[in-house]
Amino acid sequence: MSAPKLNRVVPDFTAEATRNKKIRLKELRGQNVVIYFYPKDSTPGCTTEGRDFGQLHARFRRQKTVILGVSRDSIASHEKFREKQGFPFDLISDPDERLCKAFDVIHEKSLYGRKFMGIERSTFLIDSGGKLRKEWRKVKVSGHAEEVLAAVKAL
Repeated sequence: MSAPKLNRVVPDFTAEATRNKKIRLKELRGQNVVIYFYPKDSTPGCTTEGRDFGQLHARFRRQKTVILGVSRDSIASHEKFREKQGFPFDLISDPDERLCKAFDVIHEKSLYGRKFMGIERSTFLIDSGGKLRKEWRKVKVSGHAEEVLAAVKAL
């Protein structure tokens, strides 16, 4: 899969998700899709981001928009995270980084002077026809979900 480009159809993919689902992008046509990539389940920033999207979920649904969170964590970890936080949307497990690499969200990061490759918090808005309409990279969590909802409403 080549990296998605703005105003172009995002290449189809199939991925394992919570609630025993297989998500196929092509099957979501007719709805907008928000895919947000986050570093790790049950960490403060990732929990806040998920809760923010969860609190706005009904408003996204009114805009015919599906929300999907993606990280490298396992389905078992995602199920616990989703259930504990009450997220009303599914989380995709990407342990082989296939989706992360396709969306170019794996980058060098630094923590306490140690460098490692990790997920750069990023969000992608795909319209009902399958085209990438907006992307956010190096996302700051505060206010982000509201900004994404405003972009969905502007489609």
